[in-house]
Amino acid sequence: MPGPCREYLHHRGVDPPAVACAVAQTADGTRKATSKSARVLALLGAFRPEEPEVTLTELCRRTDLPKPTGHRLLAELESQAMVERTARGYRLGIRLFELGQLVPGQRDLQETAAPFLADLHRATGETVHLAVLDGAEVVYLQKLTTSGGPQIASRTGGRMPAHVTAVGKALLAYGTASQVEVVLDAGLARVAPRSIVLPARLGAELARVRHSGVAEEHEESGVGVACVAAPVLGADGRAIAGLSITGWSNRLNTERVAPAVRTAALALSRALGG
Repeated sequence: MPGPCREYLHHRGVDPPAVACAVAQTADGTRKATSKSARVLALLGAFRPEEPEVTLTELCRRTDLPKPTGHRLLAELESQAMVERTARGYRLGIRLFELGQLVPGQRDLQETAAPFLADLHRATGETVHLAVLDGAEVVYLQKLTTSGGPQIASRTGGRMPAHVTAVGKALLAYGTASQVEVVLDAGLARVAPRSIVLPARLGAELARVRHSGVAEEHEESGVGVACVAAPVLGADGRAIAGLSITGWSNRLNTERVAPAVRTAALALSRALGG
């Protein structure tokens, strides 16, 4: 997948459906967007959570677009409230947020899951997540934080590699063989010193999750981070989402909180008709 499109999938707070970008191979071996829609997606994908406002020059540099082209496309996006002009340059517009709220399946899931997440948060006092699987990554749909907890990379609408998170392993363990293959094909990148990077080890871990009904992470996504997750199942027994609890590895008693996570996920599964 070309760089701008990959950035779009990684860094958007409201993640759209996966889109195949039209690209062409240039003389120096790099790829650039060729269709107008691909160029628009590349521009939108050039914004990042840690840098919400970006200059025209920087946007064009990130997307390999000529300045006149970038300026024209941004003007069109601005007219539709997809981006906004600022003193520094541009930022994403409110219309993108509105469109994200129209995704029916995820909206229904979030609304149904909200009270279960709140109960789990109150019962454990730890950070809780609702997430779904998208390709080789998990997308966090909801996150309730707690003071004093680890500052993990997750955020609502954000992504993490599935193989380094407890919720990702729960989703893969109760997913399909093809979903696991997607993760393996993408490569098991090392995110932290204890990340799982060997396919055989991941396979053994997923088998353990299927046996116990819960997944655990011990400093695989970040130093000092521990997590427990359970799958939310559909009527066919496949995972449609996952619930997780995250805390400090030296404080979170995974055996103690595992039953609470499993119970909440089972209750949500039943509420969704699973």
